[in-house]
Amino acid sequence: MKIACVVHRYGADIAGGSEGHCRLIAEHLAATHDVTVVTTTAHDHVTWAQHYAPGATEVGGVNVLRFPVERQRDLHRFRDISDIVFDDRGTAAEEAEWFRENGPYAPALLTFLEQSGRQFDLVLFWAFRYFNTYFGMPLVADRAVLVPTAEDDPLVRVDSLGQFFGRPRGYLFLTPEEEALIGKRAPASIPRRVIGCGVDPPDAVDRSRLDAIGIAAPYVLYFGRIDPNKGCDTLVRHFQRYIARDDVSGPANSVSLVLAGPANMPLPSHPRIRSLGYVDDATRNALLAGAQALAMPSPYESLSMVLLESWNQGTPAIVNARCAVLKGQVLRADGGLYYQNAMEFAGALDYLLEHRDAAERFGSQGRAYVECEYRWPTVLAKIESLLTEVARRA
Repeated sequence: MKIACVVHRYGADIAGGSEGHCRLIAEHLAATHDVTVVTTTAHDHVTWAQHYAPGATEVGGVNVLRFPVERQRDLHRFRDISDIVFDDRGTAAEEAEWFRENGPYAPALLTFLEQSGRQFDLVLFWAFRYFNTYFGMPLVADRAVLVPTAEDDPLVRVDSLGQFFGRPRGYLFLTPEEEALIGKRAPASIPRRVIGCGVDPPDAVDRSRLDAIGIAAPYVLYFGRIDPNKGCDTLVRHFQRYIARDDVSGPANSVSLVLAGPANMPLPSHPRIRSLGYVDDATRNALLAGAQALAMPSPYESLSMVLLESWNQGTPAIVNARCAVLKGQVLRADGGLYYQNAMEFAGALDYLLEHRDAAERFGSQGRAYVECEYRWPTVLAKIESLLTEVARRA
């Protein structure tokens, strides 16, 4: 089949979850299909500033077509329209304006879909909240598959999305929780699959990578965009309270918090809090394999891919119980613990540090779960099943 994958930004150096998910799926589909990624010139997810050259290129063996972003995001205007829409005071026009202001604003991408979208058998759209998906999917709705990457936040309940969620011909969901969330608004007749994301068996780990960057056990690891919206400010506060206790003993006396990924917030200067920025894949694997636990503090997720990668290395997790997706992943895998506040975070970290046999068991159970549910042949079989069904109906 000839397939287009539409996403707001695309590149091997982009850390975002939906963008990374799109890239992995596109690369794997390209082995058996004619795949073109349709995206923008943006790299920065806050401003959408021009970064890549417009036009055709190739990334990881996949054809990529980039369209220019015509204006950067105006954060003041975006904040004002968000206040209106999320307070349930927005008109239909104001809700549409929210998607324009959220961006990335690339009208030429819409023109391409309108004029050339039907050259593709199927058009897959990632992330419902962005300009290219909200305005682009209706233009090719007769062959559209939506990968909403939806989180349980106020946006998902705005009125205009009731009609929008009824438009695609098929859905690819990342978790059962996401399917339940969007399933309340999407007709049951639309074909759907819960696919998660594929994970390759782990490569051999080069532990010397940790020595090279001065990381020593024990440490708890956060991996991803370091941002208040991802719960990182709360994680740092919880950890600071944890190490400041009067009754600290054993491994808790020396445990560090290591954060790897691009930082969009200030971090305290503390010898037991390390921010590494972007790291290469070999260092990433070593960090995941060497951690006492992976911490996932985000209140909103549609799927945590780094959680799957952590389990792939046999490392247990501590996740924010207020996020139904993260809690659901941990419960299905029996791969770690969850917390709702600083006291529960401290208790979970204490338990994993002091009971290494239990921590290893959680990690092993997580790895077995990944092996059963998330190897690429399993994931691709679900995707191909959905694509075949939708193409037959289109």
